[in-house]
Amino acid sequence: MFVLIWLTLFVSVKGSIADTGVSAWGQQHCDGRYCVTLSERELTAEAGLCVVIPCSFTTADEFTPKHTVWYKCEASQHSCSDGDIIFHSNKNTDKKAQSGFEGRVSRLEPDVSQKNCSIIINDLKESDSGSYQLRVTGELNGKQDGFTFIPRVTVSVKGLNQKPTVMIPTLTEGQQATLTCTAPGLCSGSVPEITWTWRGAGGTESYITGNSTAFKTENLTTFRQRHISTLTFKSSAEQHNTTVTCKIRFTGETTTEEASSLKVNCEFFYSLNVFVF
Repeated sequence: MFVLIWLTLFVSVKGSIADTGVSAWGQQHCDGRYCVTLSERELTAEAGLCVVIPCSFTTADEFTPKHTVWYKCEASQHSCSDGDIIFHSNKNTDKKAQSGFEGRVSRLEPDVSQKNCSIIINDLKESDSGSYQLRVTGELNGKQDGFTFIPRVTVSVKGLNQKPTVMIPTLTEGQQATLTCTAPGLCSGSVPEITWTWRGAGGTESYITGNSTAFKTENLTTFRQRHISTLTFKSSAEQHNTTVTCKIRFTGETTTEEASSLKVNCEFFYSLNVFVF
């Protein structure tokens, strides 16, 4: 069973391409008995993370859908061509996806009979910005056929602005402490690289000595993950008012980081000298 990030609403509407139906989940556009529901016509995302294009469709009763095809082309083009394919659910077809999208695009629902055409694009690049169009192929009265939906989704990918989240507990000199860094975003495709560095009072950046790091990925749903790194070390007085930085590097050299100041509580021990005369 696949867990869907987006729930789409299937509504049957008859009419021309000008007819639309608005639901709580999106807007439906129909050309005769072929309809597509897109929850958003414009989507924004950040490099290194992912974007979900929510989508559902209905077809004429005599048409049996077999595969979904997604294209990316210029918005000025009336219809995308085979050279613009970014995803084809038929792995045996000779119409291959563009090399830059191979392995980065997948369906949220692999059973095309469910009429869910939603896709997720991972490891985003700013060059992924553009106009995305859907085609459904199958059989019409026993013969191979297909339908390309005119409405498209525009995706705009900007630079990564999100920062990692760093959690710092109370630090006490001589005691072991664990810092936690959570990468931004809940999906990225590839596992990001997380590194820790420490900047001393003199401004020199180095790795914290005598430390141990651990990395884990929490699977929230089939397509949503949380990436976490921990840094464990023994607190010392020399780390007081210094800076620790958690740096995240995603595929494609997209990076982001968060710096935090360390405050170390010192324990003072006093001895009482008793003099006997």
